[in-house]
Amino acid sequence: MPLTHFDAKGDAHMVDVSDKPVTARVAVAEGYVKMAQETFEIIRDGRAKKGDVLGVARLAGIMGAKRTPELIPLCHPLPVTKVAVELTLDDSLPGVRIEATVRTTGQTGVEMEALTAVSTAALTVYDMAKAVDKSMQIGGIRVLLKDGGKSGRYEAR
Repeated sequence: MPLTHFDAKGDAHMVDVSDKPVTARVAVAEGYVKMAQETFEIIRDGRAKKGDVLGVARLAGIMGAKRTPELIPLCHPLPVTKVAVELTLDDSLPGVRIEATVRTTGQTGVEMEALTAVSTAALTVYDMAKAVDKSMQIGGIRVLLKDGGKSGRYEAR
C-alpha cells in the first residue's frame, strides 16, 4: 500500500479528506514510563517537589491531544469530542502506565491524537520527576485500537 502523505513526485502533502464521509472515530493508545523504585515511591506517595505528577500529566496528555495538528505537520485539525488519559502506577515496572482514548466525528481518524496524548503525558511524568531520576525510560507507545472510517477497525494483538 502506498504512503498517503506523499504525492506522485514524492513530495509530502496533506491528504485531501474532503470526499470522505463523516463518521464516528475512536483511537486508544498506550505507553509507559519506567523508573527507579525510589522515584516510583515518591510519585505514589505524593512527595514530588513539583506537585501532583499524575494529575498534571493527565492534563498535559489532554492538551497534547488537542494540539496535535500544531505538532505533527500533516495532521488535520479535528473537532476532538473526547480525550481521556488514564495514568496507573504499576509496581511491576516500577513506573506509570498511560492509556489515552480520543473520540471525534469527522473525516479522518484520531490515532495521532491518542499517540500524542500518551507521549505528552509520559514526557510530563519525566519532567516532573527528572530531578530525582534522569534515567527514567519512556516506551511501549503504540495504538491499541482504532475504529471508524473506511479502513474499519484495528486492534493490536
